[in-house]
Amino acid sequence: MRNPVGISMKKDEIVIRISEKATYDETIQCLNKKIPALKKLYKAEKTPICVSGKVLKNKEIEEIKKIITDEIDVDVTFDSPKTLGLHGIKKVFEEEINTSETKFYRGSLRSGQKIEFEGSLVILGDLNGGAEAIAGENIVVLGILRGLAHAGAKGNKKAIIATNGIGCPQLRIANIVKEIEKGQLEEPYKFAYVNDNNEIILE
Repeated sequence: MRNPVGISMKKDEIVIRISEKATYDETIQCLNKKIPALKKLYKAEKTPICVSGKVLKNKEIEEIKKIITDEIDVDVTFDSPKTLGLHGIKKVFEEEINTSETKFYRGSLRSGQKIEFEGSLVILGDLNGGAEAIAGENIVVLGILRGLAHAGAKGNKKAIIATNGIGCPQLRIANIVKEIEKGQLEEPYKFAYVNDNNEIILE
């Protein structure tokens, strides 16, 4: 990629924009090259920095913040959400998830239990009614899905939900919510994704 990181000056902040197509390694490499020039701006400057563009994972946010603040004494903010879920999503995006950091949960989740993970979640059992699974990427339930599943919970519309059977009244992918009618629950649906019309499709 030619320029994965761009820096621009605004009236009240300096914006570091990360290309949505940049890999994390490209981003870090480019940012490290630009730090000396950025540092020169801060000899008599205290303008805060805002990092925008690509939606980052929390550990990426912390690493990028450390790279900047180790060299420059400045406040750094990010427009990436730090929390998973509908309330945290600031923008939606489409990023293919071919490989993913994955968390495995052994057993079924009971009512009142909640599991969250920024990567993909694999539940080796059922997700029962009243239980919640929220993932920044994909959700796979090897048993029956009866509780709340929210995939792509940082805004990624390419996330999917796969299960041995859908028996829940609602599914969420990115900022899209699908209410499922009782009649639909009789169908043996096992897969949910977002189509080009921003609708969650069951198959």
